[in-house]
Amino acid sequence: QHALNRGIRRYHVSAALCQRAKVAMSHFEPNEYINYEKLEKNINIVRKRLDRPLTLSEKIVYGHLDDPAKQEIERGKTYLRLRPDRVAMQDATAQMAMLQFISSGLPKVAVPSTIHCDHLIEAQSGGEKDLRRAKDINQEVYNFLATAGAKYGVGFWKPGSGIIHQIILENYSYPGVMLIGTDSHTPNGGGLGGICIGVGGADAVDVMAGIPWELKCPKVIGVKLTGKLSGWTSPKDVILKVAGILTVKGGTGAIIEYHGPGVDSISCTGMATICNMGAEIGATTSIFPYNARMKKYLGKTGRADIAALADEFKEHLVPDSGCHYDQVIEINLSELKPHINGPFTPDLAHPVSDIGAVAEKEGWPVDIRVGLIGSCTNSSYEDMGRSAAVAKQALAHGLKCKSKFTITPGSEQIRATIERDGYAEILREVGGLVLANACGPCIGQWDRKDIKKGEKNTIVTSYNRNFTGRNDANPETHAFVTSPEIVTALSIAGTLKFNPETDYLTGADGKKFKLEAPDADELPKLEFDPGQDTYQYPPKDGSGQHVDVSPTSQRLQLLEPFDKWDGKDLEDMLILIKVKGKCTTDHISAAGPWLKFRGHLDNISNNLLIGAINIENGKANSVRNALTQEFGPVPDTARYYKKMGVKWAVIGDENYGEGSSREHAALEPRHLGGRVIITKSFARIHETNLKKQGLLPLTFADPADYNKIHPVDKLSIVGLKDFAPGKPLKCIIKHPNGSQETIMLNHTFNESQIEWFQAGSALNRMKELQQKSS
Repeated sequence: QHALNRGIRRYHVSAALCQRAKVAMSHFEPNEYINYEKLEKNINIVRKRLDRPLTLSEKIVYGHLDDPAKQEIERGKTYLRLRPDRVAMQDATAQMAMLQFISSGLPKVAVPSTIHCDHLIEAQSGGEKDLRRAKDINQEVYNFLATAGAKYGVGFWKPGSGIIHQIILENYSYPGVMLIGTDSHTPNGGGLGGICIGVGGADAVDVMAGIPWELKCPKVIGVKLTGKLSGWTSPKDVILKVAGILTVKGGTGAIIEYHGPGVDSISCTGMATICNMGAEIGATTSIFPYNARMKKYLGKTGRADIAALADEFKEHLVPDSGCHYDQVIEINLSELKPHINGPFTPDLAHPVSDIGAVAEKEGWPVDIRVGLIGSCTNSSYEDMGRSAAVAKQALAHGLKCKSKFTITPGSEQIRATIERDGYAEILREVGGLVLANACGPCIGQWDRKDIKKGEKNTIVTSYNRNFTGRNDANPETHAFVTSPEIVTALSIAGTLKFNPETDYLTGADGKKFKLEAPDADELPKLEFDPGQDTYQYPPKDGSGQHVDVSPTSQRLQLLEPFDKWDGKDLEDMLILIKVKGKCTTDHISAAGPWLKFRGHLDNISNNLLIGAINIENGKANSVRNALTQEFGPVPDTARYYKKMGVKWAVIGDENYGEGSSREHAALEPRHLGGRVIITKSFARIHETNLKKQGLLPLTFADPADYNKIHPVDKLSIVGLKDFAPGKPLKCIIKHPNGSQETIMLNHTFNESQIEWFQAGSALNRMKELQQKSS
């Protein structure tokens, strides 16, 4: 494969010299070409219309407009109709996405698409054993995804290939691309100058079906970087600092665009790290301008032809001089200190120098049980090299990790290369366990044995997300997020009270020593070792391919259409739960052991809102059944209401649906009879997912009205016959004592989204349009 890649690279360079428009997006799709000419044409049309300089993100987004001459464009208000270049799906979300695509009745995907098997591999014993076990346990699902990919023209990355975002960076992202992925950390591709956006599976189906994809025109937050990274400060510290500034919802509805002279001191994979974790501040995506670091990475990953073409069109791959940002944050990289964020939320930022004292003051455990490096955020060659540089110093003084220590390579290419170059062995020698090339503990796929559930403990990771119970399902695990090199140093010391910039360790000989700031190559000196070939090409004609879904399967279930709106107001709905405080997609549809049901809507619906806290009793998964007055699990209560033909609603707090792109958090309430979710505010992806499934995501016109609704009330949504963009809806609250009051609810539906609601779902509407067309 390595020789083949080099041969293809030489061919692409030659082809680019002869005909510059004929450069493939990826060597896996030699007949799908980058179209910078169209991007340029659309940008010029929009620039002339708006008569102002454009930000980089505006150039790429508007450059993918379906109708750049007529599209209404207003940041934060209008909905854009876009034509993305490609789609990527991870295996947990691909199941539902492909089931929906099958339901659409279309014969083949309209744009290049890929499936990546990374979510279903549980960390237990180590890479090879865990991978074998996953292939055995998930054989039915992998077979479904492989055959569905073959039938519908989708590339299939087998289990063991690596994490979706690392593979996209290595093979599919490029400057100026617009890629949508069914995972919230899809923005990782912004490290290569692409607009890469996380979405739900229904959005992916739109793009795969060749339908213009809708996105509210994003605002643009500029982050100006000055100075230069050095010492223990890493790219991860940039986004940890930004998360502390903007909080988990500060980027909602906006693209984060990094610019300024400090950008050039960050490696391409470091830029990807920063963009990746931008998902934790609610941003639509994040992006860096095309530069020499990206060019170097493209060359090293066999895509020098793309870099040469990007050089020719570079004016469209950087922001215009004098462009306007809705907000500007400035960070001096020379002054930035190493950070560690947490616990329980990724925006609680602390300098590493302060965390020990803060932990003692707050009563957080300071002894570190486990340090974990890798994940889609920090698993590059450079990350592994910097961690190995720290570990090597400890080994030279006879030390190993005091904490347990795990390493997750980002891809098969990274795994093979760090094995060849000795990094993996150094990390093993210091006490590390190399896990499979997969998500593993980052998403809760961790068979953790060193503690009991409910035991208070601390872990440090180089991951991106640290919600309660996220990594190990233990609500008492205090998870902190930092860079891989800081994780390694803290794991050697075994305590949060250690500051590697100033503190000393004691070697096996009793002498004190201080760790030096790690230094490692950005990219391998030799070519990357591609490792094992794990890619399945789709056949040219997949029409004869059979996709098997057993009617008795507990893992997969073909979808039935949701019911259409009956044309009436929603009257006398019961309240399933009024949620208190943070309610992420982990609370609404838990991951971990539930991942095995991601292709079976009815089975996975048994986890609906089991992590959400009921304001009535302060408990999780315990709500009052308004018909029997008995308390019971949330899913059971929802099923009872559905059986009795009673519609229900959920009341939520701020930033409801924060976190993963998983559309199961929208499919489950719809499947079990829910019709309305009313909150103070929504996370972007979740709000769209709810609309796609025919639910009504509504927000309080006055956030204080959240306090007027009680779990025992009944709600009626009136005005649906006149449902229109920008027109508020009325909610009549009926209290048990017979009194009632009316509040106003806002929404962000546009005309086509209202049609989704009326048809019962976006997929139903797609079918209606296909029938009319045929």
